[in-house]
Amino acid sequence: MSSEFNFFQHWYPLTAIEDLDPKFPTPITVLGIRLVIWKPKSSDTYQVFLDQCPHRLAPLSEGRIDDKTGNLMCSYHGWQFNSQGICTNIPQAENTDIVSKNKDNFCVVSLPVRQATDLVWVWLDANSRELADNTPLPLSPYADTSKGFFWKSIVRDLEYDWQTLIENVADPSHVPFAHHGVQGNRDKAVPVPLKITTSTPNLIEAIIERGFKSTITFEAPCRLEYTIPFGTGKQLGLVTYCIPVSPGKSRIVALFVRNFAKTLHNFTPRWWDHVMERNQILDGDMVLLQTQEYLLKRNSQSWKNVYKMPTSADRLVIEFRNWFDKYCQGTLPWDQVGISNNESTSINNNRQEVLNRYTQHTQNCSSCRGALKNIQRLQIFLLAYFAISVSIVAVLPDAQRQKLGIPLIILALFGLGIYAGLKLWLEPKFYFVDYIHAHK
Repeated sequence: MSSEFNFFQHWYPLTAIEDLDPKFPTPITVLGIRLVIWKPKSSDTYQVFLDQCPHRLAPLSEGRIDDKTGNLMCSYHGWQFNSQGICTNIPQAENTDIVSKNKDNFCVVSLPVRQATDLVWVWLDANSRELADNTPLPLSPYADTSKGFFWKSIVRDLEYDWQTLIENVADPSHVPFAHHGVQGNRDKAVPVPLKITTSTPNLIEAIIERGFKSTITFEAPCRLEYTIPFGTGKQLGLVTYCIPVSPGKSRIVALFVRNFAKTLHNFTPRWWDHVMERNQILDGDMVLLQTQEYLLKRNSQSWKNVYKMPTSADRLVIEFRNWFDKYCQGTLPWDQVGISNNESTSINNNRQEVLNRYTQHTQNCSSCRGALKNIQRLQIFLLAYFAISVSIVAVLPDAQRQKLGIPLIILALFGLGIYAGLKLWLEPKFYFVDYIHAHK
């Protein structure tokens, strides 16, 4: 078996299907490769192309889906491409035979794509389609509705590398401290006895030898999963897919899986789950990991000399780092996509950029984006109601002002209080909430 891990010949989830608008193309980047996701009108499934028109390399993600043909149209010169990436129309062509005679030369690079567990998946190597067809998706056995499981998903871009993300998710002992008051309690932190049970070029497994013996699985290059059995037949799981985007950037696709308490699951809106808990958890790690990564990169010594990891809780991090060194030479293949892996020269101290929920999540999440729009509409309604109520009370005759005016003013003030709560407390949670550990 080759000692070099091929990051391009694996399946990666791009985003949740419910977060895509089939009317518009969506840009996304994986391993430094700019992609466009789009849905032909004649197809039930999304397609993924390289985000560049073969004509003059304009981004197809800036294009549109043509109303008549249902094909993807480049907005620069109007070239169109069908679901296989074949060029079907060149408006500038004096002779239509130009299109039919040059299909192979004018086509867009189309990548193998699948849809499963409510996610769109892509295979990054267009030249190994047969291998892609014979390679199963890295699905969790728990993300299966036929077995009674259900889940909510979240996708967010992060301000640190893929390997830092893997290392973080593979470390359960940080939860009581980094997420105190959100998902853990620092006063109740205890040793985490980890044992590595499997370690191969494609799979690392560990168990936590305490309580219900949770299992942690890393299926290279992106699936990192926790399974927690408890009670009689009850299962709780965290399925994460850690996606390399570019040097210093990564993306997490997380599914929170369980097979119990379905009523509560259905009652809680997805956006509420995102703004009240999931984004808080990701915020809690962001500044810590960005700074950790910067300090590790600028240090001339290996992580083995810089990190001090004497406890059992660090065993999975050590195993992953050894795997990364052995099979990936401690780096991602940025040079193969024309990207320089330059070390960061400074830490980004602009917390509003580092913890920007809107650009990293809200604008790409259909649930949060829709909730934000409704919250803003409700604010306009409440202000209008307040203004109209005050105006009505002002022109009421004195005899009716006490009878009708006081209830109207009370309702108007109540509405104004709701407006203030929406404007000052809830709406900011879709944009930026500073996470200061010392205040937790």
